[in-house]
Amino acid sequence: MALSTVPAGCARLSVPPPPRHARRSHRVLTFATLSSSPSRVGKAVDLADTTTSTFFQQDSRPIMLFDGVCNLCNGGVKFVRDNDRQRRIRFEALQSEAGKKLLLKSGRAPDDISSVVLVEKDRSYIKSEAVLKIMEYIDLPFPQLAFFLQFVPLFVRDFVYENIANNRYTFFGRSDSCEIE
Repeated sequence: MALSTVPAGCARLSVPPPPRHARRSHRVLTFATLSSSPSRVGKAVDLADTTTSTFFQQDSRPIMLFDGVCNLCNGGVKFVRDNDRQRRIRFEALQSEAGKKLLLKSGRAPDDISSVVLVEKDRSYIKSEAVLKIMEYIDLPFPQLAFFLQFVPLFVRDFVYENIANNRYTFFGRSDSCEIE
C-alpha cells in the first residue's frame, strides 16, 4: 500500500486499528495542523503593553475580528449581534486596516485570516478560545454552554475549529466584499 503525502504544516495522526472482528468499509486519513508557536498553545496573548491603543481609549468593549468575505463568518457576526442585546462586542473585519493593526497587537501576522480573534483591552483569544469567550459575552444560554464546552480539551476544540475554518469557503462560500457594516 502506498503512503499518501502529508500536506505541509500537518502531521499524520496514528489511530490504532480496529479489533479484527470489527469491519470497516473505508479508510479515513486524519490530518491536524501544527501550531507554529507551541508556547502560545492554550494561552491568551497578553496585551498589557498596548493598553494605550486608540482602540480602547473611548470604548472598552472587546472587538471580534472576523473574515469579512467569508459567508460563515458573516453569519457568525450576525448571530452574535442578534444575541448580544446589550451590545457588549464590537466587530471589525480582519482585512480592514484596523483589523490588521489589532492582529499585530495580538501577536499575529497582519494578513492572517485563519481564525476569528477576540481582542480585549489586555488580551486576545484565537480559534475555539475566541468562540468560547464570545459566547460568554452574549445572551443566555450561551455563557452556560461556554462553561461546559471549556471542559472539552483545547486540542479537540481547536481541531474541530481548524477543520471547519480550513473548509469554510468550500462549504459556505465567500462574498466579494464584507457584508457587515
